Amino acid sequence: MWLGVLLTFLLCSSLEGQENSFTINSIHMEILPSLEVQNGENLTLQCIVDVSTTSQVKPQHWVLFYKDDVLFHNISSRENTESYFIPQARVYDAGTYKCTVILNNKQKTTLEYQVLVKGVPSPRVMLDKKEAIEGGIVTVNCSVPEERPPIHFTIEKHELNTKGVRQKKEKTSQNQNFVTLKFTIEEQDRVISFHCQASIISRTNVETSESSKSELVTVTESFSIPKFHVSPEGRITEGDQLSIRCTIQVRDLDQVLPEIIIQKDKAIVAHSKSSPEAIYSVMAMVEHNGNYTCKVESSQISKVSSIVLNITELFSKPKLESSPSPLDKGASLDLWCSIPGAPLANFTIQKGNKVVSQSQNFTTVASEWDSGTYTCIAGIGKVVKQSKPVRIAVCEMLSKPEIFCDSKSEVIKGQTIEVSCQSRRGTSPISYHLLKASNILKSRNVSSNEPTVFKDNPTKDVEYQCIADNCHSHAEMVSDVLRVKVIAPVEEVKLSVLLSDVVETGKDIVLQCSVNNASGPITYRFYREKESNPVYESVSNDTRAVWHESEASKGQEGQYYCLASNRANLAKNAPQSNAVTVRVFLAPWKKGLIAVTIIGVIIATLILGARCYFLKKAKAKQMPVEMSRPAAPLLNSNNEKMLSDPNTEANRHYGYNDDVGNHAMKPINENKEPLTLDVEYTEVEVTPSEPHQGLGTKGTETVYSEIRKADPENRRLP
Repeated sequence: MWLGVLLTFLLCSSLEGQENSFTINSIHMEILPSLEVQNGENLTLQCIVDVSTTSQVKPQHWVLFYKDDVLFHNISSRENTESYFIPQARVYDAGTYKCTVILNNKQKTTLEYQVLVKGVPSPRVMLDKKEAIEGGIVTVNCSVPEERPPIHFTIEKHELNTKGVRQKKEKTSQNQNFVTLKFTIEEQDRVISFHCQASIISRTNVETSESSKSELVTVTESFSIPKFHVSPEGRITEGDQLSIRCTIQVRDLDQVLPEIIIQKDKAIVAHSKSSPEAIYSVMAMVEHNGNYTCKVESSQISKVSSIVLNITELFSKPKLESSPSPLDKGASLDLWCSIPGAPLANFTIQKGNKVVSQSQNFTTVASEWDSGTYTCIAGIGKVVKQSKPVRIAVCEMLSKPEIFCDSKSEVIKGQTIEVSCQSRRGTSPISYHLLKASNILKSRNVSSNEPTVFKDNPTKDVEYQCIADNCHSHAEMVSDVLRVKVIAPVEEVKLSVLLSDVVETGKDIVLQCSVNNASGPITYRFYREKESNPVYESVSNDTRAVWHESEASKGQEGQYYCLASNRANLAKNAPQSNAVTVRVFLAPWKKGLIAVTIIGVIIATLILGARCYFLKKAKAKQMPVEMSRPAAPLLNSNNEKMLSDPNTEANRHYGYNDDVGNHAMKPINENKEPLTLDVEYTEVEVTPSEPHQGLGTKGTETVYSEIRKADPENRRLP
C-alpha cells in the first residue's frame, strides 16, 4: 500500500515539476533528548528538511525513517520538520538511525546517528512454592516483560543471613523474554531466596539489570541427623555384648524411608531400609575398636554422624612358635603356644581345621604329611582368640637329577635342542640350574617333580649338567654329564691354486679346496666345468683337500671348481666354490723340436718336389727327339742324334706359340736363300706328366724335328 501511495506521489510531483522548479537544500536529524537515553525514557526522532521552490505553494515530499538500514516509518508532508516518537525506549530501540527526503525525482539522506539505550529493567521473579522439603524441587521463573529476546538470565540461590551463593544457574532465552529453572533443596538449606539478573547485548555493549530478589522459601527437614546409641554405656570390656544403634526422626511417616547404613571404617556392618533405626550387635572384642559412621541417604539427601569406640582387652592374642622352617624330613617338629602375662586359659593347636594338640605344646617326627599351616587357639570364658598362622614346611631331599636331550647325540650347528632336568623325588619347589661348559646357562624354579626343559643353540661340541636344589639342608644335587656333539655344516667353500694357474706340460697341477670350520668327515669333489664326473674325490676330517695332478697335459686346461659337504649338508645341496682357470702350455724344447721337425718335413718335401720336377722336365725334352728320328738313316751306329746345322736348335723353336693347344706353323722368311736340300718339319706335342708342387704350370711344348731330303736333281750332280 505504501509503495502505491509513494508512486502516486512521485507521479504527481513529476507533473507539477514540469511547471515549477524544486531543490533540496539540506536535511538533517535531531535525537531528543540526546543520542544516549536511559531505559524507559521517551525518545523523539526529528527529520528537518530545507526545500526551495519557484512555486507559491510548498511542494509535497516524502520523509522516510530508517533503523539499521531498515525502513520503519514514512510520511507525506509539506512541512519542514517531521517527527517519530518512541515512548519508554528499551534496549532493542538502540541502533543506527537516519532519514531520507524524496521530492519529485530528487532525494537526500542524513548522516547516520548512533542511539544508545542504557540499562535493563529489573526482572520479575516468581516461585512455585514458599515451603519446601529437603530433597524437593523449587521452580523459579525470571522475566523481563518490557524487553525483547535474546536475553541472558542469571539466577542464584541464597541462604538467609549468610554470605555467598549456594547455587547458581545461567540460561539464555533466544525466543522469549523469560526463563524457568528448577533448583533442588539440599540438606543444608533452611530459609532461602532466589536472585535474578538479566543481561542484553546492545550492539557492542552489554546492558545488565539490577538484581531482583524473590520471596523467602522455608525448608523443612525430611529426616533428622542420625544419632548413635551404644550399649553398654561407659567402659566396654572384651566379652561384653556390644550393641550399636543408629536412629533418625522422619517428618512424614507416610513417605518412603531413607536407608540407614552403619560402617566401621569403610566396611558396612549393618543397614536398614524399612525402619528409622539400624542395629549392630556383637560380642565385644578388641578388634571392634575403631571409628563407626552412621549414614542416612535418600535420593538426593545424605546426612552423617560418627563415634569412636574403645574396648578394653581381656587378654592378648596367643603366640605360636615353632622349630625353624623348613624342616628336613625325619627332624623333630616342635610347636608351643603362649599368652603374654601367662593367664590361665584353654589352649588348642590346629593344623588347618584339624586339632593336633589340646595343650600348649606339640612335638612329632617330621614327615612330608606334616607340612601345612598351624594355629593356636586360646580361650578365657567366652572370649576366644587365635594366633597368627605359622607355615611349616617339611622338606624331602632331592634324588640325583637326570639330564637328557630330545635329540640324538649329534646336532647340527645352530639348531635348537631341548635339554631336560628332572629329580623324580624330593619336595618342591625345586630350583634347577643348567650348566654349559661349567657355567650357569639358565635357571628355573618349578613347583612339581615333572621335567623342566631348557632350550639352547650350541655352536660347538658341548657338555651339559643339571644342578637341583630345594628347601632341604643337603647340598645341591648334580647330574651326570651330557655330551652333545655339534656338527658344523659346510657353509663356505673356496678353491685356490697352490703352485701356479699357468702350468707347463709335464709339470704339476695343485688345487686346494678349503671350507669353514665344518665338522668332519668332509667329502671333497673337484670338477672341471662342463663335466659331470669329478676329476678327483676324497673324504677327509681336515678342512682342506688337495688335488695333485702330475705331468699335466694340454687336455687338462680349463676352469675348475669344487663341492664340499658333510652329514649336516644334503649331497644335492653341497656348497660350491668359486671357479679358477688353469692354463697348460708346451715346454720350450718341445716347441723347438716340433718346429725343427716341421721345417725338416717342409724342406724335404721341397727338395723331393724339385727333383721330380727336373727329372720330368729332362725326360720330357728327350722323348720328342727320339720319337722324330728315321729308323736307320737318322741314327748312327752309336744311336746319337744327327746334327745338321748349328742353327738347328735355334730353328727348332721358330714359330712357337705360348698358347696351350694352338700350334700353327709359321712360314719361313722368304728373303732367305733357298736351301739346296728339301726340308720337312714334323710337329710333336709334348705334355709334362705332373708339374712339381711349388713350380709354375707350363703349357704344351711344340718340338719341331727337321728331316732333310736329297734333291734328286742334286743327287745327280757329281
